[in-house]
Amino acid sequence: MQFAASQSSSSLFQFLSVLLVLTATVRYLIHVQLQQIVVQVSTVETVLLQAKLNQFAPEARPPYPLLLLEICHLTSIHEDTVTNQLRNGVRGLMLDMYDFENDIWLCHSFRGQCFNFTAFQPAINTLKEVEAFLSENPTEIVTIIIEDYVHTPKGLAKLFTNAGLDKYWFPVSKMPKKGEDWPTVNEMVQNNYRFLAFTSIASKESEEGIAYQWKYMVENESGDPGVKRGSCPNRKESQKLNSRKASLFFQNYFPTYPVENDACQEHSAPLAEMVGTCYKAAGNQLPNFLAVNFYMRSDGGGVFDILDRMNGQKLCGCNTVIACQAGEPFGSCKNISVPSRSPTTNTMGSFTGSVQFSRSTSVIHSLNCLVYLSFYIPLMVFLLRLQ
Repeated sequence: MQFAASQSSSSLFQFLSVLLVLTATVRYLIHVQLQQIVVQVSTVETVLLQAKLNQFAPEARPPYPLLLLEICHLTSIHEDTVTNQLRNGVRGLMLDMYDFENDIWLCHSFRGQCFNFTAFQPAINTLKEVEAFLSENPTEIVTIIIEDYVHTPKGLAKLFTNAGLDKYWFPVSKMPKKGEDWPTVNEMVQNNYRFLAFTSIASKESEEGIAYQWKYMVENESGDPGVKRGSCPNRKESQKLNSRKASLFFQNYFPTYPVENDACQEHSAPLAEMVGTCYKAAGNQLPNFLAVNFYMRSDGGGVFDILDRMNGQKLCGCNTVIACQAGEPFGSCKNISVPSRSPTTNTMGSFTGSVQFSRSTSVIHSLNCLVYLSFYIPLMVFLLRLQ
């Protein structure tokens, strides 16, 4: 009997140990999905609106917002909604789309399958927000880049139509295929080509008219490889960064496991240095898109200061876009003081720009951890007692 009881106790311990591992694994996966962007929404622009940038250089290339920042849609990691992000300067969305529950959902999952705990919401909800913004702002342009796991025939094309975005859709037939210049912003606005979509599936360019991402842009590695000092490798799907066969350069700058407080330091000198590193790796080409986490946080001028500097160089040859002068030749700059790149002594970081918060982020994160600990700690105590 004692042996049987001991064997039963051992089996129970093994079962609970496996359960603990599975629980920790699921918790880790959920954590990774939340941190690595259930819905990735990116902002494109400096503090100045694109309309103002057009006044400085109406013939500027590429045509639609020069720079893009990555912002997570979830309020548990970033501090504003998609609509607020668009109002704050967002002009691009990075979206993972899956077939789920007989619909197309935004999801950040694994093995090409969406699950209940990795699903976020039907994709049409976010796309309708985009349509509403474009309708209210007739001179703005929004780009979406889709990590595509949708296998429903014509699924994405129907989705765009149902969201009302088809009337703004830039025809893939008019996109430059071999690294040529794009139309200007003004030309795109005049033709009402104000919605651009890129997919990760090559066949959908011919099947649904959605541009295949890797034909039009190069991109560096995301996660930790993208923030390693002195290094800027290209993603395996991408051509070499210095290739001129693709006309757009997308730069990632965020760690594999983003931490909100660390973003303040990351978005100061290290980000500026990495932009310089990737500029050289891309054959002296500034990025058209810059993806970061927690875009409003920095210890100094931050992301907005860096974007101002890059846009200034691209648009008018000045060290900041604020120095550009409408109607003046390239290189004619106003004599203005440029904000210091030096970080402040505020270790908590500060916000720049205009942001509208939807709700507190720390409460959601704390509740998430509390639920986990309330299950994890008692289980650990029980297992130790069994031993």
